Amino acid sequence: MGGADGEQRTHGTAGPGGPTTPDGTTAPVGPGGPAAPGDAPVTASGSEPPPAAPAAPTTSEPPSPAALTTPRGRRPVVAALMLGMALAAIDGTIVSTAVPQIVGDLGGFAVFSWLFSGYLLAVTVTLPVYGKLSDTFGRKPVLIAGIVLFLVGSLLCALAWNMGALIAFRIVQGLGGGALQGTVQTIAADLYPLKERPRIQAKLSTVWATSAVAGPVVGGLLAGYADWRWIFLINLPVGAIALWLVVRHLHEPARPRPKTRPRIDWAGALAVFATGTLLLTALVQGGVAWPWLSAPSLGLFAASAALAALTVVIERRAAEPIIPGWVWRRRTIASVNLALGAMGLLMVAPTVFLPTYAQSVLGLGPIAAGFVLSVMTLSWPVSAALSDRVYNRIGFRLTAIIGMSAALLVLLAFPLLPYPGEPWQPALIMLLLGAALGLFQLPLIVGVQSTVGWAERGTTTASVLFCRQVGQSVGAAVFGAVANGVLAARLLDAPAPGLPGDLDAVARTLEDPGALSAAATDHLRRAVDAAVDHVYIGAAGAAALALLALVVLAPRRFPVITEPEDRRP
Repeated sequence: MGGADGEQRTHGTAGPGGPTTPDGTTAPVGPGGPAAPGDAPVTASGSEPPPAAPAAPTTSEPPSPAALTTPRGRRPVVAALMLGMALAAIDGTIVSTAVPQIVGDLGGFAVFSWLFSGYLLAVTVTLPVYGKLSDTFGRKPVLIAGIVLFLVGSLLCALAWNMGALIAFRIVQGLGGGALQGTVQTIAADLYPLKERPRIQAKLSTVWATSAVAGPVVGGLLAGYADWRWIFLINLPVGAIALWLVVRHLHEPARPRPKTRPRIDWAGALAVFATGTLLLTALVQGGVAWPWLSAPSLGLFAASAALAALTVVIERRAAEPIIPGWVWRRRTIASVNLALGAMGLLMVAPTVFLPTYAQSVLGLGPIAAGFVLSVMTLSWPVSAALSDRVYNRIGFRLTAIIGMSAALLVLLAFPLLPYPGEPWQPALIMLLLGAALGLFQLPLIVGVQSTVGWAERGTTTASVLFCRQVGQSVGAAVFGAVANGVLAARLLDAPAPGLPGDLDAVARTLEDPGALSAAATDHLRRAVDAAVDHVYIGAAGAAALALLALVVLAPRRFPVITEPEDRRP
């Protein structure tokens, strides 16, 4: 199963009996709709070949389960997916606004950042595990387990008695969040044929956009007028509705009985979990809890490298590996993984550093700074929803290249903004960036999901999301070091002694400008402006890496598989 995509031999190829497109490629057989000119269609394993050229599958992969879901029957399932995605999407933004109240009640200011780091770790390292489990045992049990775990974690968080307990229960939440993120995206691809997938993906993108805007507002209202524990309790009714809809309306058809009993690669799962935990801990805490070149950082990086080597050995020997080798041997999947990992890297610039820029340089309040960032979430889903009109004409790869090329230009435009500038200027930058990234991300996700059959879609989707999450963690570490390095260099000739030396401390100092002279305040603002400019230049470098992955590694035509209508649950 590890052959290159360009060979189109994993699932069997469409025979010459099918109609051809203007560029000479064989059109898809079945009701999946016309393939984009830049993408090569192939039939799914187990499907009936065209009469003119019977083609037998070349692997023993079991066929996709057969089922027929009417549009009316899909609606409650889509509602469940959107509610489940909302649970995961709103989590970070709604908790962040209540941190002062949580710390004031429970204490633990020195470790409160693990409320977010612990959750992120749990989500990231479990994505590959849940992806493989959903391919082996079906999507429904994995999604149900994820919702239940998330709700149990939410209830425990509301009952937490100190910061240590709250962090531990946030990790439980993250264990459920990993199942939610990966499985929701996989089921969305299962439910719709290729030509209709942009519709459901646009809905899911809208959920993320709405959560980015509503999360801080809801979190602030609950923390200010009720109690911070309601931030977690509010998940219970939403999750209960999603759980009922999944149990009641998501009907997975009976799968073919395998010849051998499925074997779970527990050793591989543990190795992946341990490797990811050590690596992400080193990235998240390095430069914050300890210096980058200190013993803890070097020890964690060395241990994660050793565990990564051990994971490769375990996975190569496993009968059913958690991360199969074909994920990286197939050019299409490998290139999309690397491209979306680079996108996760560049996303750190707007999501982490833009609010600091808006408050420290432009002098905006927290709410106004949040709206400067949120305009990106307005253009992103609109661009994603319209992207199918582009990739249906020119193909997935070229559409994504156009989107990331536009993002590269937008990121390079940010350092050209005047100092101090007006709020509408970075807001316009974010509006354009959201439109560019919507045109980049959705075609790649839809495209890569369309190159695999049902039995590999969960693993493929999880690998894409895993790489994007790891990219965000790497970006936070790298760009944090870049920003603090630039800031330290600019403060060497500060007009006043004793000024703070890192970005967070500078931002807190500028919240009370009366404590500094006008010259010192202006110097700090200019230093923050220079630091964020360098971060955006670094983000432009990440965009260039994404383009390089697509231009060099991605096949010109994605080998799209078209599955008959009755093969989607």
